Amino acid sequence: MHTHQDSEQKFYSGRVAYMFAYDLAYDMRRDRLGNLLGQHLEDFSITPSKRTPKQLFFYRPQMVRLPSPQLDIDGKTVQIQRSVKVFNIGAISIQYSIPFEVKDIKDLVKYHEPTFGEFNLKQQVSSLAEAALSELAPYCVRPVTQLGQPEEYTVFCFDRLPLPTGSSRLHAEEWLTSNRRSIAAILMEESESSQLSEQEASESTEQYLTYYDDDLVVVDWDAALVVGQQDNLNEVLHIMELANVQLVELEAYDRILDAALERAYRDLSHPRAHLGRQVYRNLREIRVDLARFSDELLNITKFFGDWHWARIYQSISRRFHLPDWHRIINEKLKTLGDLYQLIQQDRVNFWMIVLETTIVLLFIIDLLVLLYGLKG
Repeated sequence: MHTHQDSEQKFYSGRVAYMFAYDLAYDMRRDRLGNLLGQHLEDFSITPSKRTPKQLFFYRPQMVRLPSPQLDIDGKTVQIQRSVKVFNIGAISIQYSIPFEVKDIKDLVKYHEPTFGEFNLKQQVSSLAEAALSELAPYCVRPVTQLGQPEEYTVFCFDRLPLPTGSSRLHAEEWLTSNRRSIAAILMEESESSQLSEQEASESTEQYLTYYDDDLVVVDWDAALVVGQQDNLNEVLHIMELANVQLVELEAYDRILDAALERAYRDLSHPRAHLGRQVYRNLREIRVDLARFSDELLNITKFFGDWHWARIYQSISRRFHLPDWHRIINEKLKTLGDLYQLIQQDRVNFWMIVLETTIVLLFIIDLLVLLYGLKG
């Protein structure tokens, strides 16, 4: 893709990053993986910056970069970048990156569902995820029998912005203010930005962050927009990828808890005395696993040290309602514990009645023996 000087640029250029997070298993072994999909796995690492402390703890998932196929878009041949990250909480994230060059912002709406010629992004990602699950299955603890729907997230990454005629510099916030409806239309996949209400446009673009005057990050529920950030773009995308992985895993554990609650309600409908130790053992396992899961899920977002990155994560976390997911899961876990505590208390009461009845019977038997002895 060719490049112009800032003063000559009259188009938008960059790439669109498509993220697909899949839940693969209940958990994964901590063994080091050698290869995946025919490529060597390496630890993902961040690029040090002047704002980053020298001693920075940063979770490093294993990552593989796949060969870059070519794609024809509007008569131009571009290279697709592909990568797969493996998270030891039982998830993977597949990322496709497609370059773009358009004259009008609204031309980017079609990139939400890219189907250029015979190229079908979702089919390719689905096949890649199936192949990854097949290779990772030996390292998975209770792998899924069939892949569910992934959590998808699209990020429009702009290299730079076109300059207005006669201007030598453009502030990103000014560009956002003057193009708010068009930007909202990109994020919401609306082809006609004029039909969006001012309220909807403002709400979709209200979560934005800047560090320098020429960079910008706008975060919405289904998509995000990034301007500049060229030195740290991979790190910004990784932060968004982490939040997307957290969301798919929280949804998976929410389904596990729903199934456990259904079993608990069924158990409550049965006589308490007939409930075996396996019921309580299952409860303990779920509670321990959920505590471990919560720790590990929080552990993968330890990228503190750069406040700008932390703000980006906080912003996307609010958009994904991750704190609400954590609260809901904790409440369901507490409900599950209360239900089994009730079952356990009923079980204790039952055996106390049995014990008291046994004592009374023994006392009666003792009296009968004593009376029989006196008669004899």
